[in-house]
Amino acid sequence: MPTPKQMEKLAASMGKKAARERSLGPKDDMPDEYWHALLDDADDQAAVSGRSSPGQRLCEMPQHVLRVSCRRCERIVEIQKADAARLYGQQASWKEVGHRLLDNTCQNRTGRHEEDGCWPAFGPV
Repeated sequence: MPTPKQMEKLAASMGKKAARERSLGPKDDMPDEYWHALLDDADDQAAVSGRSSPGQRLCEMPQHVLRVSCRRCERIVEIQKADAARLYGQQASWKEVGHRLLDNTCQNRTGRHEEDGCWPAFGPV
């Protein structure tokens, strides 16, 4: 492995300036520009996709058809937002509704509380 001085000499002979800035290591803090770009991108993605999160109330959700799937049995259940609001109320959280929809039709019953039921994955339609 060449030494830093040898690398600078090689870069100078190639007609380029050697990089004098030290690169970031695993223990170094990320620059502020990185975090700003990351947060801006997350805001843009949320605005474009119009996705809903499991913590949202039914009345706050933009979609008309809601979908929840089970990570365990791969079953997918869809319900219209109007029907979900009629059955569970406008202020019910999507997480609650999704759990109820999957649990009402769950096929995987073992008898053990820890293993019973479906594992919901809330996704876009």
